[in-house]
Amino acid sequence: MASDKTVDTERFETQCFQIVAQVGSARSCYIEAISQAEKGDFEAARKLVQEGDTDFNTGHAVHMELLQQEADGIEMPFRIILLHAEDQLMSAEAFRILAERFINVYRHMYEQ
Repeated sequence: MASDKTVDTERFETQCFQIVAQVGSARSCYIEAISQAEKGDFEAARKLVQEGDTDFNTGHAVHMELLQQEADGIEMPFRIILLHAEDQLMSAEAFRILAERFINVYRHMYEQ
């Protein structure tokens, strides 16, 4: 049974692009945080992770909006842009985990 609720396609695409932009920025921050930790600048690394977290959380919130709309019965289109947005979201999350680990490893190396 098809839903009589449909998504605003233009808004949907804007939300997908917003996810891609925000989590792409987050991923860049996480990668730069690793570079700063490698140089021994742990304060800069920490700030970059925080900046990345802010961007990631913004993108994640938009993604949650889309999920909530679908849970509310709004029929969501299958679009490659949504697939790409979700892929970028997962990639940024993985880079955050790696950044934290690399920062800890570099901190440990510098302390010795």
